[in-house]
Amino acid sequence: MPAERIDGTAIAAAIRAEVAQGVAALAPRGVVPGLAVVLVGEDPASTVYVRAKEKASVEAGMAGRTIRLPATTSQPDLLAVIDGLNADPAVHGILVQMPLPNAINAQAVIARIRPDKDVDGFHPVNAGKLFIGETDGFVPCTPAGVVELLKRSGTETRGADVVVVGRSTIVGRPMAALLLRQGEGGDATVTVCHSRTRDLAAHVRRADIVVAAIGRPEAITGDMLKPGAVVIDVGINRIADPGTRTGTRLVGDVHFASAAAVAAKITPVPGGVGPMTIAMLLANTLKAAERAAGAA
Repeated sequence: MPAERIDGTAIAAAIRAEVAQGVAALAPRGVVPGLAVVLVGEDPASTVYVRAKEKASVEAGMAGRTIRLPATTSQPDLLAVIDGLNADPAVHGILVQMPLPNAINAQAVIARIRPDKDVDGFHPVNAGKLFIGETDGFVPCTPAGVVELLKRSGTETRGADVVVVGRSTIVGRPMAALLLRQGEGGDATVTVCHSRTRDLAAHVRRADIVVAAIGRPEAITGDMLKPGAVVIDVGINRIADPGTRTGTRLVGDVHFASAAAVAAKITPVPGGVGPMTIAMLLANTLKAAERAAGAA
């Protein structure tokens, strides 16, 4: 029996509708959640992502704005822009689109954002809160989206054997920390695999839930999975395909056809994890605005 598809597009739409309701609830208090996205340079993929984030924030009733800076922007000038946004009470969430030009230290930029406005969840304070189990920080949007996919698809994580393939600070490591947290969407037994893992297939084959975020096209195949596993594919890779109009197509880190023949549930690419990232960014921005309104 083929796997059930976990529809990230539909789940993300439901979350965005919930966010819009939250935004509307703040309106009588004169609060409009403000999201500022900073884009340095003209990386094509980043430009597309930023445009989508701005559009989504406006559709949710937020004050979305994008600050576009040339690729020649110096680190002191970028930090000065962030300082201005930190001081602006109308801005509740700040996101600096990655990657940055090589001349700019990305970690220094992330650390400059106020933790209470760090809706990307990458500031050391928010990362530290996640790893020690505190729940009042902001969580990186993609791992948070994966947890929502699991919860809203009826996938039980308590006591589950989960293998996360990939150890990046953007997905793999925070993903593991989230799945280890106590409560709904957590309480899992987590193994993190990476490029130095011996016999990756053996680890994946015992997992009840597989989260693939390795950055290699179709690296996880159906013969590596335990029958009935739940597969969350975080990867997005463009590969050559002469049969398409563009000559390329998007695939995940999982070989979908072979995995879908074995798994109980699986996310497609596109239409799985991708839409959830923006939805969780909006949810984090709403949370930041609610906290600011409560503190005012």
